[in-house]
Amino acid sequence: MPRGDKSAYTDKQQRQAEHIEESERKEGRSEKDAERIAWATVNKQDGGGKRSGSGRKSAKKTARKATKKAVKKVTKKAAKKVARKSATKKATKKAARKATKKTARKTASKAVKKTARKTAGKATKKSAGRKTAKKAAKKTTRTSTSRSTAATKAARTRARKRNGAAAS
Repeated sequence: MPRGDKSAYTDKQQRQAEHIEESERKEGRSEKDAERIAWATVNKQDGGGKRSGSGRKSAKKTARKATKKAVKKVTKKAAKKVARKSATKKATKKAARKATKKTARKTASKAVKKTARKTAGKATKKSAGRKTAKKAAKKTTRTSTSRSTAATKAARTRARKRNGAAAS
């Protein structure tokens, strides 16, 4: 079969090529270019002529392989996208939790420091000078802020027990 022979194409493929060629001519392309584009389009859609003959590749097999590859690619992309979205959601949730915990800790420690300073200041101002009052206030704030969460929890439970024993 000489190069450029269209005998391997079905009647339907030839009609498609003619239709594409007409539309390309309407677009303003030359006859040669329009024909080239038409047959290239038919080849791309069907994988060449569909009539049987030696040396003809199985268009169905190549089409199947191409679709399998495309499906794999699309599913991989979708999976990555979903993973990214869930990771960002998790990260934002974690960050939000962390931020709220941090702000709670900061406000609590500020309040503790303030009350400690006030009580220490009131008690020591009467008996000693201002410098000693400031030192006492600093000492009380240091101990309350340097405590770990477990230690503060334990201190709270002890205080509750004492208050509960005193009330009964």
